[in-house]
Amino acid sequence: MTQTGLGKFRRIVLQGGRSVAAVAIDFIYPPTCPGCQVLLGRHAGICARCWSYLRFIERPYCEVLGVPFSHDLGAGILSADAIADPPPFARLRSAVLHDGLARTLVHNLKYRDRTDLAPMMAAWMVRAADGEIEACEVIVPVPLHRYRLFARKFNQSAELARAIARQTGKPLVLGALQRTRRTKRQIGLSAAARQENVQGAFSVSQNGKTALFGKRVLLIDDVYTTGATVSAATRALKRGGGAAEVSVLTFARALADHI
Repeated sequence: MTQTGLGKFRRIVLQGGRSVAAVAIDFIYPPTCPGCQVLLGRHAGICARCWSYLRFIERPYCEVLGVPFSHDLGAGILSADAIADPPPFARLRSAVLHDGLARTLVHNLKYRDRTDLAPMMAAWMVRAADGEIEACEVIVPVPLHRYRLFARKFNQSAELARAIARQTGKPLVLGALQRTRRTKRQIGLSAAARQENVQGAFSVSQNGKTALFGKRVLLIDDVYTTGATVSAATRALKRGGGAAEVSVLTFARALADHI
């Protein structure tokens, strides 16, 4: 490296207050858009073109399930699913629809070790929470079974929950909710098969009962599809952990025509 290059390197470190390691990482792994790989000015960003493909979930939507409506039908309107089959959780909120770039982000976080995406995705979840973060007393991620956690090395839902806790200051409780039964992957299963797959799969630890009893819990997951996983987890939190109320916040949600 030339003296000019060294001087520029030092100025970046000193003026920006960044560690040498951070600058070195930027040099070796320059920040790119996770959607199209175009170079960006910073990490954990989205280029303007890919941003336009994200479908954020905005009002109007069902007050319980958060499913978006094509027309505003008035305050407090519920979807047909919420009326016909009320979920065990109080409310569900999601940031984006699970298609296109959103699907890619979830895949990269979950299977390509892109944990650096979690803070950005969590920030969108905080924006979409619609008061659920302020109302909750503790944040709990949907857990992985220990065998899957060993294979994957990390839990994507826990990474999102950790980032949300850091951004909002809400207490994060890890290890309270446990996946005690190894289940099949939910991808490709029907709604009925998903429910059967996760039935009785969750339990609350002894320490979790102390931490969760009487609390309003915000359950964090990466994707809401049919609701089988978060419903099973909610039942465990309420029956086994004594949680007063459970609401759910996910990064993405799949609509019926996207499952």
